[in-house]
Amino acid sequence: MERLVRQARFWLGLAVLGTMVFAGTGCRMLFTTVAYLVKGTQVDAEYDGLRGKKVVVVCRPAATLTFGNPTVADDLARQLATLLQANVSRIQIVSHQKVKAWTDENDWMDYPEVGKAMNADMVVGVDLLDFSIYRGQTLYQGVANVSIVVHDCKNGKEVYQKHLPQMLWPPNSGIAASEMPEPQFRRRFVRELADNIGRHFYPHDKQSDFARDVDAL
Repeated sequence: MERLVRQARFWLGLAVLGTMVFAGTGCRMLFTTVAYLVKGTQVDAEYDGLRGKKVVVVCRPAATLTFGNPTVADDLARQLATLLQANVSRIQIVSHQKVKAWTDENDWMDYPEVGKAMNADMVVGVDLLDFSIYRGQTLYQGVANVSIVVHDCKNGKEVYQKHLPQMLWPPNSGIAASEMPEPQFRRRFVRELADNIGRHFYPHDKQSDFARDVDAL
């Protein structure tokens, strides 16, 4: 008798599962659950075409930033290049010092010019449109607006472009200026901004966003 009951439960379970598969919402829930179990919280790169390529990273600041934040573009490009080198398979990053020396000595208008001068396969260009670290006179809270673009130097085509949502860090509240020196906060914000950009080019764990926000509190 117990054997018959177990068999009945087994076939009932299959029937319920089948119903979920063929039901619209149930089907989505089922596949979402399966995907989570298989993949976890890993998020794929939006653009993965940098793998195995020789890449130049360049950041171009808005003219208004060259006075109050004269080094932020170089700092951001250097940090982004480091992250790409660490997280993108078989990538070859052209040294930031070499890129900076060329851009300082040459008049250039477009990112592909820099990539071609470095004999690179790809160039990752970052337009830094806005950057500030203060919310009021005694409170730090970084704000930045950036656009990113990738050019294929071999065929002369733009292969990826995106204007990122405004970044606010820490996202929920500021940090009192008395708690850390300004250069330290600036460095932390640049690292967070570089990571936010870099994640478009390599897989990452989306739960780490929450961990970073908690760490900033």
